Amino acid sequence: MADSEPSYIDYEAFLDPSFSPISFANTLVTTTNNPSDTPLDLSTPLSRVLFDVQEIDSHIHTLSTKAAIPLLTHTAARTAASERILANVSAHLAALTENYQRLDAEVIQRHATAASVRLVADRLWQTVKTGRAVSRCLLLGRQLEAQMADFHTTSPAASVRMEDHRAMVRAASTLHTLRQLLAADRPGEEGEHLTRVAVVATLQAELLAPAEQRLVARAQQSVREFSMSSLAPAAASTATTAAAASATTAPATYAQTEETKARTTSACLALCFLSPTPPPPPPPQSLDGTTEFQPALLLVALQTYLQTALTSSLAALARALGTLPTLPRTLLEVAARCQNIVALEALLESIKPPAVLVVAPATATANLLQPLLAALDTASLPSFFWRSLASGLAGRVQEIVTRGGVSARTLRSQREKVRESIRECVVRGSQGAKGGQGGWEREVGVMVGSVLGPLGR
Repeated sequence: MADSEPSYIDYEAFLDPSFSPISFANTLVTTTNNPSDTPLDLSTPLSRVLFDVQEIDSHIHTLSTKAAIPLLTHTAARTAASERILANVSAHLAALTENYQRLDAEVIQRHATAASVRLVADRLWQTVKTGRAVSRCLLLGRQLEAQMADFHTTSPAASVRMEDHRAMVRAASTLHTLRQLLAADRPGEEGEHLTRVAVVATLQAELLAPAEQRLVARAQQSVREFSMSSLAPAAASTATTAAAASATTAPATYAQTEETKARTTSACLALCFLSPTPPPPPPPQSLDGTTEFQPALLLVALQTYLQTALTSSLAALARALGTLPTLPRTLLEVAARCQNIVALEALLESIKPPAVLVVAPATATANLLQPLLAALDTASLPSFFWRSLASGLAGRVQEIVTRGGVSARTLRSQREKVRESIRECVVRGSQGAKGGQGGWEREVGVMVGSVLGPLGR
């Protein structure tokens, strides 16, 4: 610090960064008092501090008086510079404020309005989309109602029930379309909000569910009643109703045969449409051929048909082997059942699955026979019939042998006749099947072994 006059105040001590007021006051008190004095005299150090303050104040007054003009000039220059800066900043601030107001009016307010309009448009689109889906559901429901009326009509004059099996396929296809529409309930899909609409729920409960039950029951009945055997007396005994039995007592005409094929084909296609379908993959995924449609209802109906034929044949053969005079007629009935199975196999092989049910074209089955053969793990339905029948027949013959008596002795004595009868039954029942007459020797051997094996030598 440059001073024009000497000063006894140690400015360097006060300007030192390590200066401590407490240490300075303690030093001042100890230097002006005797440490052994009981009452300390604080007036002397206080007077010195006040004198120092007055000295500094007078020194500041002297300096400010001598340098008043430079200080005022410097202050005026800084004030003018500040005013010029403020004027420039104010102009820019005003321009910025004006630009922001214009931006708010032209962009922000319009964006807020556009966002509201977009929300309204989106909700209107969802409403229109749901309305279209509901309209489509109702249209398909009306179409299904008309198809069900065509399928099951009653003549008022004669009170005769008439059924159009082709209408059954159309109704099943409509039901499949409705089910696919209702199943598309993921966000963005057509049926996203359909289940929340009361009229759609009513449609499901009062039309779709009853129609599906009736169609499934009628299609399964058509499969159960399938009979095309040329063995008229035996075919009559395999019918499930009196009407079917009376219709098969005489050889079927060509028209009746074609009608049976057409009715069974319609039933199979209807069961395909009514079978549960796998859900479609999510939109990000693509079809990679790993999902394959399986006509579950059709497979159950066909397996039930085969199981019924097996159960009836096994029970009839078990009775006939106990009373050999009835064996020829029983074998004729069994051969007729096998002929029906052969005809069913040929019919299923000629039926292609509906194209709309093919989920992955790369793995699509060529006909409806392939899924059934895969489910039964066999290469042929007649072969499955004879082998399954033989597996159950061995135990029944063993029971006859174990009981003994006239039935067992007659069966042993007539073994060669029984052998030829069974052979003739297998060959006759397998007529028309793939493999030809010489291709069923294994089935003949299995059947003969199941009957003659328990008899011993």
